[in-house]
Amino acid sequence: MNIRLPALLFAVFAFPAWGQHLDIKNKALLDLIAEDAVIEKLADGFRFTEGPVWNQEQGYLLFSDIPANTIYQWIPGEGVRPFREPSNNANGLTYDADGNLLIAEHSGRKIARLGPEGEYEALAREFRGTRLNSPNDLVVHSNGAIYFTDPPYGLPAGATDTLGIFGVYRYHKGRIKLLVEDLYRPNGIAFSPDERTLYVANSDRPKKYMKYPVSKGGKVGKGSLFFNASSLPGTGNPDGIKVDAQGNLFATGPGGVVVFASNGRLLGTIHFPETPSNLTFGGPEGKTLFVTARTGLYAVELKVAGKP
Repeated sequence: MNIRLPALLFAVFAFPAWGQHLDIKNKALLDLIAEDAVIEKLADGFRFTEGPVWNQEQGYLLFSDIPANTIYQWIPGEGVRPFREPSNNANGLTYDADGNLLIAEHSGRKIARLGPEGEYEALAREFRGTRLNSPNDLVVHSNGAIYFTDPPYGLPAGATDTLGIFGVYRYHKGRIKLLVEDLYRPNGIAFSPDERTLYVANSDRPKKYMKYPVSKGGKVGKGSLFFNASSLPGTGNPDGIKVDAQGNLFATGPGGVVVFASNGRLLGTIHFPETPSNLTFGGPEGKTLFVTARTGLYAVELKVAGKP
């Protein structure tokens, strides 16, 4: 495994917002990010970074390197070190209300839970008697239910024990329920601040972001198009999604991190040196946007905090 473990910053890029690195479609974008915002490159030398999550209590970031089969930890002022290896080719990461790390495992083909003291438990592993494909990303409802996507990206070549569908699921109290089965490649997933809307990125055929109504009990209704990203310029596909405290969406997609108002209005795109895969809010005030992008880990300060 060829990996450099750098100190706090490997390099710093200062990108002028009104230049080529910030594509502003609506000036409301500048209520969320400063005109002179700086993109910091925190670390590089990875194979394919994904799934960042901030640990607010202890003040560090975790992220996955899928082909390296490792979850890494980035500590401000100290740099990067392995956190869990092997990781079953972990992808998406998040925390539950009890401080457990929830992991979407590609090669493990399951959702797993890692406790604060290192205790590990497999949670959702199969549906209707068949193994899941390769869970990709996940989010936790305030009632404790885990919502996750299950495309085929991590399936081994020639795998025959597959579901034949690429779904969005809910796992709660030991039971798994299929919520959405008509997306070609469901990927990133997030709730609105009031949890009344579930957003799901569909990476291809077509490239789009969907939204689904959610009841107080967590049931998901019929979906509708939030934004069709097929015409957006640049490399990359709809992937990770995070929502700020005001309900705006920050989503990796064509061209970089695409920013939307809660009504689906495109505010603009933040361009990065590499094609972003996923993102999360973090830092002491929750206003740092951490972005995983191919071989690197990046950060940019915002004016708004992430959804609590």
